[in-house]
Amino acid sequence: MRGQSPGPISASIAYLAMLFLLLPLIAVIPVSFTGKRFLSMPDGDWSLRHYQALTQSPEWLGSIGTSLTIAIACAVISTVLAVLFSLGIWYRRPPFTAVLVGFVMLPMAVPPIISALVLYFFETGINLYDTLPGVVIAHVVVAVPYAVVTILVALSQVDRRIELAARNLGASIWQTTFLVLLPNIKLGVVSAAFLSFILSWEEIAVTLFVTSFEVITLPRRIWSGLRDNIDPVIAAVSVLLIAITVSAIVIRMIVQARREEEQHR
Repeated sequence: MRGQSPGPISASIAYLAMLFLLLPLIAVIPVSFTGKRFLSMPDGDWSLRHYQALTQSPEWLGSIGTSLTIAIACAVISTVLAVLFSLGIWYRRPPFTAVLVGFVMLPMAVPPIISALVLYFFETGINLYDTLPGVVIAHVVVAVPYAVVTILVALSQVDRRIELAARNLGASIWQTTFLVLLPNIKLGVVSAAFLSFILSWEEIAVTLFVTSFEVITLPRRIWSGLRDNIDPVIAAVSVLLIAITVSAIVIRMIVQARREEEQHR
C-alpha cells in the first residue's frame, strides 16, 4: 500500500506547529546580542558583551565543565549497566523478565519529584550530598531506564541464530559477546550513550535536590540566573547550545546520507 502525502491543510497545520515551537528559540538569538544588562531586544545597540562575559566568567565556565564531566561519566556508566542488564536478559531469558525490566523502568514511570526526594534522603545518608559522585549516581538512576530500552530494542532485532552459530563454531561466551553481539548492536550502544549524555546534560529537577553550593551544573546555573537576576548571559548560553544542537543534527544527516549513498552503490 502506498503512503498518502498530507494535504495542504494538514501540511499547513504541521508547519504552523513547527513555527510555534521554533519561535521562542529564534527570539533568543537577538536577545543574546543586546547591549543592556537585562534581558531585552537590542534597540540598535547590538553587542557581544554577554558572549565575552560568558568566556571570561569562571562561574559559567566551571558549570559547563562540571556538566560535561557529569554527563560523560553518566553516559559511560549508564551504557555499561544497560548493556550488562540487557545482555543478561537476552542470554538467560528468565521467566520473570517482565518483572526485572519493570523494576529497572521504575525511575522512568515514577514522577521526577519522587525520585529526587528518594535520592536526596539516600545521598544524605551516605554522605554523598552535594558531591560530584552523588550527582553522577543520581543522573545514572534517571538515565539507565532509557539506555536499557534502547539496548533491548537493538537486541530484539538480532537473529539468535548468529549466537548459536558462533557457539557451535567453538566461540566462548565472551567471544560471542564481543565479536558477534556487540558489533551487531553498536548503533544501539552509541544511541544509548548519546541519550544518557543528553539526559544528564539537561537534568535539573533531580539536580536541585542533590546539590547545594559545591556542585553547580549548567542547568542549575541557568535556573539560578533566571530566578535571581535574569542574567542576559543565559541568552548567550542558550544560543550556543542551540548552535551545537543544530550542528550535531546537520552532521548526523550528512553522515546518514553518505551511508545511504554507499549502500546504494
